[in-house]
Amino acid sequence: MRVRFAPSPTGNLHIGTLRAALFNWLYAKHHKGSFVLRIEDTDLQRSEKQYETNIFAGLSWLGLTVDEGPEQSGSVAPYRQSERIEHQLYQKAAMELIDKGLAYYCFLTDEDITKKRAEAKEKGTIFLHPRTHESLTKQEINLKINNNEPYTIRFKMNAKKIITFKDMIRNPIDFDCSIISDFVILKSDGSPSYNFAVVVDDSSMKITHVIRGEDHISNMPKQLALYEALGHKTPDFAHLPMILGPDKSKLSKRHGATAVTDYRDQGFLPEALLNYLALLGWSPKDEQELLSSDEIIEQFGMDRVNKSNAVFDIQKLTWMNGQYIRKL
Repeated sequence: MRVRFAPSPTGNLHIGTLRAALFNWLYAKHHKGSFVLRIEDTDLQRSEKQYETNIFAGLSWLGLTVDEGPEQSGSVAPYRQSERIEHQLYQKAAMELIDKGLAYYCFLTDEDITKKRAEAKEKGTIFLHPRTHESLTKQEINLKINNNEPYTIRFKMNAKKIITFKDMIRNPIDFDCSIISDFVILKSDGSPSYNFAVVVDDSSMKITHVIRGEDHISNMPKQLALYEALGHKTPDFAHLPMILGPDKSKLSKRHGATAVTDYRDQGFLPEALLNYLALLGWSPKDEQELLSSDEIIEQFGMDRVNKSNAVFDIQKLTWMNGQYIRKL
């Protein structure tokens, strides 16, 4: 059993992101599996080493030991997407889909697509990519490439398909592919789109369970279609409820500190924060609140993860931290 935590180094490790890492780690430890860290740094303009270092520091401080990752290595290295681009992993997968007739070169410019999107809006219809260049011959494609015409590679959605998505936490969801447009898998600079990179990486890294926030549910039809097209086994999915502030809006800086290292610097104990975060969306069998990491690992499972959103209560965390300080 293999899970992964795949943050982007575009900011300091956030409480909500850490909760996702924690649930992955707990699930792996409970099932004696592997906890894999993958750095998704394809956004070269926003990704910074200082944020990657902050991610490592936050995980280490909380005691979330990584089994495989950039600092540990392993059999499915490299563990940074930027390095995986250099290995041509995404390009090879895209060419495989083109050879199968499931993807195609697209030479439409952003202006072309914006215009067609506006036309669809004016007609009151859903915008679907027109597949203008789907039937180009290899000779025509090579001529355009040799003329330095920019292009993307798009995945061809099967409009006749209904994709049913099963989740370890939620009820099944059906997605109608007839209203999902063909989407980019390789951008004009050769880098992979988010959905494409995730599927290629999770497959090649042999990830068996994907545990992440519910904001990723909207990505499911595209990712499931890619798994099927590439002939890869689909992992089991669990989408965690969001963490909200006391006013029931999405947790943000206006609710107080959100970076994990801020809590460390304010004197919170890692054991207290781990205990508190575990209870944000999950509940033990006996409703006990103060639990060691070993006790949480022993009980942890997706069957006791809530569907409803969790509310971050700094007063409750402060109380719990006080309980742990008294034990010192």
